[in-house]
Amino acid sequence: MVKKIIVALLLFPTFVSAQINTERVMTVARNALYFEDYVLSIQYFNQVISAKPYLYEPYFFRGLAKINLDDFQGAESDCDAAIRRNPFVVGAYQIRGLARIKQNKFDGAIEDYKKALEYEPENVTLWNNLTLCHIQKEDYKEARTDLEKLITIAPKYTRAYLMRGEVSLKQKDTIRALQDFDLAIKMDKYDPDAWASRAIVKLQQGKYADAESDLDNATHLNSKNSGNYINRALARFHQNNLRGAMSDYDLALEIDPNNFIGHYNRGLLRAQVGDDNRAIEDFNFVIQMEPDNMMAIFNRGLLLAQTGDLRGAIKDYTTVINEYPNFTAGYYNRAEARKKAGDRKGAEKDNFKVLKMQLDKENGITAAKSNTTKTGATDGKDKDNEKTRKKSDRNMNNYGKIVIADDSDADQRYTSDYRGKVQDRNVEIKMEPMYVLTYYEKINAVRRAVHYHKYIDDLNRTNVLPKRLYITNTESPLTEDQIKYHFALIDTHTTDIVENPQDAKKRFSRALDFYLVQDFSNSIEDLTQAIILDGNFFPAYFMRSIVRCKQLEYQKSEEDLSKTAAPGSIQKQGVGALDYDIVKSDLDHVIALAPDFVYAYYDRGNVLSMLKDYRAAIADYDKAIELNKDFAEAYFNRGLTQIFLGNNKKGIADLSKAGELGLYSAYNIIKRFTDQPE
Repeated sequence: MVKKIIVALLLFPTFVSAQINTERVMTVARNALYFEDYVLSIQYFNQVISAKPYLYEPYFFRGLAKINLDDFQGAESDCDAAIRRNPFVVGAYQIRGLARIKQNKFDGAIEDYKKALEYEPENVTLWNNLTLCHIQKEDYKEARTDLEKLITIAPKYTRAYLMRGEVSLKQKDTIRALQDFDLAIKMDKYDPDAWASRAIVKLQQGKYADAESDLDNATHLNSKNSGNYINRALARFHQNNLRGAMSDYDLALEIDPNNFIGHYNRGLLRAQVGDDNRAIEDFNFVIQMEPDNMMAIFNRGLLLAQTGDLRGAIKDYTTVINEYPNFTAGYYNRAEARKKAGDRKGAEKDNFKVLKMQLDKENGITAAKSNTTKTGATDGKDKDNEKTRKKSDRNMNNYGKIVIADDSDADQRYTSDYRGKVQDRNVEIKMEPMYVLTYYEKINAVRRAVHYHKYIDDLNRTNVLPKRLYITNTESPLTEDQIKYHFALIDTHTTDIVENPQDAKKRFSRALDFYLVQDFSNSIEDLTQAIILDGNFFPAYFMRSIVRCKQLEYQKSEEDLSKTAAPGSIQKQGVGALDYDIVKSDLDHVIALAPDFVYAYYDRGNVLSMLKDYRAAIADYDKAIELNKDFAEAYFNRGLTQIFLGNNKKGIADLSKAGELGLYSAYNIIKRFTDQPE
């Protein structure tokens, strides 16, 4: 018995120390999460998971961090892991439910919220989100039942009355909706959503002055909601306040520069007040967003004709007529433009077509509906069809009407304006760069991964190189002093090579100096000599592949410049697949000599991607990940490659893993592709 106690005491300090360290890391991680430094927090949670994979907390909090980065698939996966380890944590169901909502998995979200409510039946947030799920599924009966329970639990929760009003609107009961919105305003006159919701009903009722007044309050309380300005512009438009409406569209587009309704309607209003050139800019933007938007193209055609660009106008009219061959206004306006452009024959042909359609109409012969209206679209007969049309309306006869939003889904207030949302940064979609051997590496504040290979470590220990060699794909540019240093080293190494011409490593060392000072040709020459002297020295093959690849990249940029050169200038020979095959050949040698050198597989995957051999590239990334399960760049590039092949789900899963491992730019790309069809 005494012996057992002694053993327990001997073991206890070690256990306590490990426990304290884990708790400390968790504390730091949760601090980072609280201050919205999500990427950094994920790195700490990874450490805890690595040390104690049986704990549910790091998975749960990592899922919370991921959902704030819009990595909904990754958040759901982490919550799955948390629930497997502890099925009684309400927060895990709540976060997983939210992640599922963001992926349109409403049935799964409903299951999560119902399960969580078993443990916390008075949780207002759970009832709120459960209601919104039922609204999304158009199960208004269940949504109303949820809201009655929610109002019983929290009778002063204004959001419940707003949602109940939304349900009433969905059920076409404007009287009940208005009652709930009035009640919400009475309860909390500082809630901008309450004013905005009531304004919608006022717009539907044609009470435009009242709607404008409500929207004045909404915009005063929340100046960052573009939708409120769009709606107030509509209210002002109906009161013939065109300048005020355009001002609101300007404000809306400052907040949301890509707002379709804002650009389209502002274009129409600018045209009405004679601001034709700026109206054309708006329709250009709309057409860039929706290249097949025939109404925008036709309106632009009218404006181009007005400003004297007859050729552009005729082109736009023709585009519309090809899509809608029985659109009378198209032929009439093209005839006018052709006449002014001197094309009398074309104008007569269009005028004859207009005359024939008019005679057919008088004789009761009408064109097929599909020739004027897209199948499945509305016919534009809305409540105020003289002035407005729904966004989904494709009846060309309504081209001059102000656009209003379609009956939208219930307003879902799932997101907040988080600071530090790294996925909102404008990240160019491109592959992570190749790994190299160099003396200089950029310091990454988030990721401090140490890239190791025994052979390179042993090479560093021999001190044959002037500095420590790093394996990295984030090279640091040289300072002026470093450049001078490496130019001096080239001279020193040249002397050494003259004295020891058979030393492969001396050649390799000078090749690195040439590489660092951007002298690729001399670097390749030295690397080739090193390979001749020692065919088993794989770092020489590896670096030659890198230098050649960079040389090709430079040559391609030169090609792009030469394409814009004056006629008769000498054109450089183009970079082709054979050039990259040479790069690939060097990497093949590296893999043959050092099959555990993971970076060669990764780099070869990049080369194969450049050659658009995506399936072979994925095979190499697979091998790299097999050798190193935490290889973030391999996950990232494999994810992009899967997306290039159209496998969005697999791609997002890989990008999620890359983000989890510290490549925060992955979250921006996940956000871009989450809503893309598979």
